[in-house]
Amino acid sequence: MADHDLFPGENNTGHVWDDNIRELNNPPPRWWMQGFWLSIIWVVGYSILYPTWPIGDEPTPGLLGWSQIKEYEQGVERIEAKRAQFEDQIRNLTADQILADPGLKQYTLASAKVLFGDNCAACHGSGGQGNPGYPVLADDDWLYGGTTAKLAETITGGRQSLMPAHKAILTEAEVDTLAHWVVQMNETGGEGGSEAGWTLFKAKGCVACHGQTANGHVVDLPNGDFIGVGAANLRDGIWRFQPGGYESARHTILYGVNQKDVPETRSAVMPAFAEPAGKLSEQDIKKLVVYVHSLGGGM
Repeated sequence: MADHDLFPGENNTGHVWDDNIRELNNPPPRWWMQGFWLSIIWVVGYSILYPTWPIGDEPTPGLLGWSQIKEYEQGVERIEAKRAQFEDQIRNLTADQILADPGLKQYTLASAKVLFGDNCAACHGSGGQGNPGYPVLADDDWLYGGTTAKLAETITGGRQSLMPAHKAILTEAEVDTLAHWVVQMNETGGEGGSEAGWTLFKAKGCVACHGQTANGHVVDLPNGDFIGVGAANLRDGIWRFQPGGYESARHTILYGVNQKDVPETRSAVMPAFAEPAGKLSEQDIKKLVVYVHSLGGGM
């Protein structure tokens, strides 16, 4: 007797396992069959309309001629069209005028954030907080001045200040006195430097770069800006080279900054970013000026 005869009217295939597990011969539900055939029709239609089957190195183009690259390019065109009105305004305005326009400033900051991340964050940190060995841009303490004009000058042409090594010029006692004096100046805002330190500071020519009051300003200007040569402000509590303190000051005094043939010298070089030597256009630099000015409060 066949297995399906054991279960009359059940319409099984006759395959039975473990005495009562049967394979039935029922048709699929109608909704399932409809979905099945519709999916086949959809695949055929998609294959006709869109790129699908590989032919050599390229797929069939499809009747609609759609591609991801075309969709991307169209998206970029739409974005550029929206940006154009802002970009045209930026092109015809100065950085100061952009800063005075809240709406345009907001657009410029958003646009420049990408530029800053790509070109500046590696050294100055993603928020301008300064990575070890590089200046902080968010503290409004500037080596060369913080006006938009000075910032543009810095980004365009780069910076490389120099401080001579004093190892062969000063005695150990003089180096020790000056290093302690620098610490005292930083800790007291310039009010607690020893008289011996001030005497050496002036006698050894330090005022030529660090200024008469040791604030890093060679000339203070009426608009609140200053002319500087990249010399550090020795009275603001901010250390150009970390971790700061006596040993750091002593090292800088002994070996200087960017001195050739002095292996221990401090390295402090910012490259030029303007075209063609750099990779930023005048428009890009103007945006970065607005961004950096906003980070540090500017002048």
